[in-house]
Amino acid sequence: MILGKSMMYLVIVLFIGLFCMQFYFRIRVVKVYQKLVRNKVQFDSSHIFNSKKMESEVLSKYPEHKDDILKFVKEMRLSLTIATIFILLIFAAAVILRTGNFG
Repeated sequence: MILGKSMMYLVIVLFIGLFCMQFYFRIRVVKVYQKLVRNKVQFDSSHIFNSKKMESEVLSKYPEHKDDILKFVKEMRLSLTIATIFILLIFAAAVILRTGNFG
């Protein structure tokens, strides 16, 4: 029973952590994104996940905004990676909680 409560608390803490992390990264990403929008820098999600495409199509077009573009891409990748880890941990804890014999 104690392990069941511990797992439930772990799931709750992970949800709260995911929620807080989402706001933290949203603030960091939005600041850079707004700067890019003000400067009319345009690219899509395929550029975020393909470094060669980013280099050849976006960075060559906007060399003066290279630092901001790379910072935005880095923050997006980091936030997606951390969110994926949190979701997997929540899922794993939920599976253990659901299938575990805590009685």
